Amino acid sequence: MINSMNSDLQDYSHKRLNILTGEWVLVSPHRAKRPWQGQNEEVSNQKRPTYDSTCYLCAGNTRINGELNPKYEDVFVFTNDFAALQNDSKIFKKEDGLLIAHSEKGICKVVCFSPDHSKSLGDMDPKDITKIVEVWQNEYRELGKNKSINYVQIFENKGAIMGCSNPHPHGQIWSQSTLPNEVDKKNTQQLKYYNTNKNSLLGDYLNQELKKQERIIFENESFVILVPFWAIWPFETMILPKRHQKNILEMTEKESNLFAEAISVITKTYDKLFNTSFPYSSGIHQSPTDGKDHSHWHWHMSFYPPLLRSATVKKFMVGYEMFGSPQRDITAEIASQSLKELIF
Repeated sequence: MINSMNSDLQDYSHKRLNILTGEWVLVSPHRAKRPWQGQNEEVSNQKRPTYDSTCYLCAGNTRINGELNPKYEDVFVFTNDFAALQNDSKIFKKEDGLLIAHSEKGICKVVCFSPDHSKSLGDMDPKDITKIVEVWQNEYRELGKNKSINYVQIFENKGAIMGCSNPHPHGQIWSQSTLPNEVDKKNTQQLKYYNTNKNSLLGDYLNQELKKQERIIFENESFVILVPFWAIWPFETMILPKRHQKNILEMTEKESNLFAEAISVITKTYDKLFNTSFPYSSGIHQSPTDGKDHSHWHWHMSFYPPLLRSATVKKFMVGYEMFGSPQRDITAEIASQSLKELIF
């Protein structure tokens, strides 16, 4: 509860350490009361049809490359028609003094969550989300078997405000030959902690959060949803498995179902917060697929939503945040309390 916390964190500017990246976030709780005269986003709560004949992702429709989608009934996966990474990329290294470039191979896929064009994860039943989790597991496994693939990034961009080019419920999987920047930082921090303490960094962090109960908004038998102490986005959350697991393949069938429940809970809660279909970027960070042990990894799923005070006021990463460090006004504790009050 808020009353049990150190009041200094709610009243005075301070920095919080992101233990997963080694970077700091500036927290300015006194600024949460400032009047807003900036940009207000347009919000559309228009009900989408269950099928859109012009949608490239709807079942039975033709995609932009001329291929025909099957009349799929649950989850549909295909190789991205406009992939950011090329599997047949030429292998090279260009190093001319301080001008350095290395080739990067990869495979990118699109995962359609449902044939129903009108739905988002927040509209789906946990049993249907479980089917998506199973596809994520299968793709992580199969892509990881490829000797040129050393990391598999599963993510979703929801909403036009997050740059999503198609409203059909879908996510993406980008797999590549090296670790992307954010994963590399988390790999370094977790390995350093594990070598020193012989424990999982996130496992120990989660135990501390469970004792304090200040930022936890939901938990079931196997998973916890919380607002990280170091959260950057106003209503950022993280889903963490209670049991130490390196990646999503280590879940039991029951845990997969409970993970789907956690996804259902947080996406439904987001939609209630400002009574709108809540935009976000979400992603799963887990152990690399390079064949090494990676016992230091504790996988987790993060949600980064951009809305700040209402459905129309967005959090912008500009100015000081581009040239100094990330900054937030609403504390993680206030955000978690707001979300927790909306569950069930």
